[in-house]
Amino acid sequence: TGENIMSRYTTESIRNIALVGQSGAGKTTLTEAILLRAGAISEPGSVARGTTVCDFDPLEKEYQHSLTSSVVSTDHAGIHVNLIDTPGLPDFIGQALSCFPAVETVAVVINAQAGIEPVARRMLDWSAQRKLCRMIIINQIDQPGVDLPGLVNDLREQFGPECLPINLPAGNGSEVVDCFFQPDGTADFSSVEDAHTQIVDQVVEVDEDLMTVYLEQGSALSPEQLHDPFEQALREGHLVPICFVSGETGAGVPELLHVLEKLMPNPLEGNPRPFLKGEGDDAKPFFATPDPSSHVVAHVFKITADPFVGKLSVFRIHQGTVMKDSALFVGNGRKPFKVGHLLKLQGKQQTEIERGMPGDICAVAKVEDIHFDAVLHDSHEEDHLHLAPLDFPVPVFGLAIAAKNRGEEQRLSQALQRIAEEDPCLAIEHNTALNETVLRGLGDLHLRFAIERMQQRFNVDAATHPPRIAYRETISRPAEGHFRHKKQTGGAGQFG
Repeated sequence: TGENIMSRYTTESIRNIALVGQSGAGKTTLTEAILLRAGAISEPGSVARGTTVCDFDPLEKEYQHSLTSSVVSTDHAGIHVNLIDTPGLPDFIGQALSCFPAVETVAVVINAQAGIEPVARRMLDWSAQRKLCRMIIINQIDQPGVDLPGLVNDLREQFGPECLPINLPAGNGSEVVDCFFQPDGTADFSSVEDAHTQIVDQVVEVDEDLMTVYLEQGSALSPEQLHDPFEQALREGHLVPICFVSGETGAGVPELLHVLEKLMPNPLEGNPRPFLKGEGDDAKPFFATPDPSSHVVAHVFKITADPFVGKLSVFRIHQGTVMKDSALFVGNGRKPFKVGHLLKLQGKQQTEIERGMPGDICAVAKVEDIHFDAVLHDSHEEDHLHLAPLDFPVPVFGLAIAAKNRGEEQRLSQALQRIAEEDPCLAIEHNTALNETVLRGLGDLHLRFAIERMQQRFNVDAATHPPRIAYRETISRPAEGHFRHKKQTGGAGQFG
């Protein structure tokens, strides 16, 4: 039940992870492997068969690509892991970026065969700008012809010496050996002992007292001694751990879960979110503390519109405790809404819970006033509170769109608004001069999927064409002209 789910974990045991990276890196398959290992599912789903937990949308099953972000969670070894599987196609990058405020850690998944691809590079840069803890997961390590030592060297050359393996592949990619807690195994490349020494050297650099101890007693520092400086190194971007896995075979997944459990930050350990209170130049930083007894502060990072289920708003609780039947305000709204059903998400499955604690990711349904990027709170003291805006790509690719059938203009307008609510990189413009509605996105693929989804969900047929240009005439340079006016219609006439 929902109450049993909540009673199993605390804020300290929560790990919020966003899996990001290029399409084809294996994020959805890796999510299945993690859920399987943690016991959340009995057998792994397949992207090809359309049976994964995360890719439940009919279009995702048809095209075998993630098109929206999906939230799943699982309990393992005393921790509660909230995973957000995100799209990797460049046209859908806004869906991945919008999840950044909800997590402490951004895990960039890289295909071992393809190497460092553009989306992975952008995600590492963007997450560093937002001061989020980062880790790199090299997937598909069991594929033939992969150059894992070369890939690690490329990562260190492009993103700095702070990128260090925390485990290493062994048995030709059939297993993974730990390099941090028990550095005594044998790896396919490099040396487990050398990798351990590099990690420890990097971590102690952020703590002068520990560095003194380290220099005096050598490499015999315990993982407990290294925990706090390890978290500090993650927060400061001084360390980006590299893990090796195979989502297909499950190799490295137990080790990855162990790293998440022991080393990745919980909501108390991550960098504070860039909340601002006030408007414009008068806005001041606001620090949300993950205290269950404080006023509620939650941030909406995902909206799903469905004609049958209604609007589903997914939010991360940054402060306070959200209870079933809580009264919450949306932004600067004066009238609160009642949390009738508080939900935990597992892909498309929803489980009702009694309360949501600081650090957790929950959802509410059928509250029309909630919008993307809204701040939910239970006191007017938190009015005018908002997050520093994310730097989303600007939607510049446009298609003019109109209803195919007469009389459906209003339905089309409502459907477009619903679809645009879900994606921060979709925009709707109306050109009054041409009486033309233009849908803008990040590319042809982006708009094609948006229109197809709109037609499937809301049963509205639309016709599209390239946007027309409203040409204007203007004076471009000085000129002279002469004209003689003559008019004779009776009477004196006109001449001049």
